Amino acid sequence: AGAISALVFMTVLSAAFGWVATVIPRVYTHYISAALFAIFGLKMLRDGWKMDPNEGQEELEEVQSELKRREDQDEKEETLDMLEQGQAENRRRKRNAIIKVLLQAASLTFLAEWGDRSQLATVVLATRENAVGVVVGGSLGHALCTGLAVIGGRMVAQKISVRTVTIIGGIVFLFFAVSALIIGPGE
Repeated sequence: AGAISALVFMTVLSAAFGWVATVIPRVYTHYISAALFAIFGLKMLRDGWKMDPNEGQEELEEVQSELKRREDQDEKEETLDMLEQGQAENRRRKRNAIIKVLLQAASLTFLAEWGDRSQLATVVLATRENAVGVVVGGSLGHALCTGLAVIGGRMVAQKISVRTVTIIGGIVFLFFAVSALIIGPGE
């Protein structure tokens, strides 16, 4: 919930920047966006081809061990708290812990996404397309990806390499660039 809310806020903010940029003639923003999509796509393909197929696996294992350590620590603290305090106090502590996690997820996601390709792509799309449609589509896309990452992140990370995801992302950006050139600014 924290990550999704940060991404929705980032999408709204990016689309607003794109909407403001509509004062620039459409023909310029169209070709600039096609060029940016091509640059993003080529960079992602280049990064993907250079990547080790096992890239990200070490980070995944590190995160899993840290989560396990924290989970064990939280269970010990919870047991001690239950012995020392009543049920109401324990529920309050759990609620505060959930709020803390939501805020951490939101702030870390917001900071991590600031200025990345998806934000820039959202700005560019909002200059070319309906900003409300970009917000709705971008928010749904972010929610779907974030939900899948949270629910099945461990399984997906073990089955699909970061390299594969990067190469697929590069192909998608190149597809957008080519389709923008084929469709043209007047469509």
